Amino acid sequence: MIIPKLKRNIKRIIPFGFIWLMFGLIFLFIEHSATKDFDYTVNGVIKLDYRVVLFALPVVTIVGLIIGIIELLFINRLFSKNSFLFKIIGKLIIYSLFLFIIICFTYPVAASIELKTNIFDKKVWSKFTEFLNSISFLSTSFQMTVSLIFALFYNEISEKVGSNAFLNFIVGKYHKPKLESRIFMFLDMKSSTTIAEKIGHLEYFNLLKDYYNIISDAVINYSGEIYQYVGDEMVVSWKTSNSKTDNNCIHCFFKMKHDLQKQKKKFIDKFNEHPTFKAGIHFGEVTTGEIGKIKKDIVFTGDTLNTTARIQSLCNEFSADLLISENLLNILDLDTDFSAIFLVNQKLRGKEKSIDLYTIEKKPVANKELS
Repeated sequence: MIIPKLKRNIKRIIPFGFIWLMFGLIFLFIEHSATKDFDYTVNGVIKLDYRVVLFALPVVTIVGLIIGIIELLFINRLFSKNSFLFKIIGKLIIYSLFLFIIICFTYPVAASIELKTNIFDKKVWSKFTEFLNSISFLSTSFQMTVSLIFALFYNEISEKVGSNAFLNFIVGKYHKPKLESRIFMFLDMKSSTTIAEKIGHLEYFNLLKDYYNIISDAVINYSGEIYQYVGDEMVVSWKTSNSKTDNNCIHCFFKMKHDLQKQKKKFIDKFNEHPTFKAGIHFGEVTTGEIGKIKKDIVFTGDTLNTTARIQSLCNEFSADLLISENLLNILDLDTDFSAIFLVNQKLRGKEKSIDLYTIEKKPVANKELS
């Protein structure tokens, strides 16, 4: 079984290969259509036949996938604190060097296929020299630059709106509203107003960035989707089909607490404060769809979200870091790591019926660390 973090990375990398393949096909078609009726051939150009095409298209796709891997695992971190424009320019410079190296490897192979000789033949390298000094090299560089820019824009946009949300926009999954069963976690930082007053709003913003960066790893590891940030509150969602047996929402909560506790000293040293949080989790049916005219977004609506927010608001009243509804408890199969403790039958504000609320405790296990 593929772990969620690896699965997420694979889903983000595959579109790079698709984008490069798509533009490769487009440019091959344009080049063939523009030159098929002319006998004149620019020096260094490799004549297209089925052998060259069968070599070129997989290579183009692999190059796109390699760029996706480099982008997501290495380069993106390098430019994580820079502006969007600086990111694009900086990445274009780095990838231009990378793509030139790719050309130096792939062109001689393609030339040897066209000339039906081995890669070390002088004719191959003579043709390569002609290619580097021809308009064809500029054309190839332009094609690669276009593919690269679209791939980088895809990555930046998917990071801004979320890769799942971006894909759903593209395929129009929620163009028409749909009913879905989902789990929601409303997570709120404790004493956030007091912390902001103590350290100042600018430092508080930096603390909030570090706080979200740390707890977001648990969301990735347990297949959650970050629905939205509202100040110091984060809303996480799971499709119930992905959470019934794995208890992802429960594991995610305790993983967040564990990760924050590990970083306690760093927070104290940097901000003289250590953020903690409380959360409410509930399950139910919501309507999911695109909304907005000036700015479109995919939103969830329904009583489930209101109920989850009200459950979370009761954490302080019952001195609990985590409150879950009986509705949610009924669809989970808690393993030996957790135990559910009944707290109260509570009538929520604006509701006619009361609801049973539970808290979850993690059973201590010797020498076992959170995954």
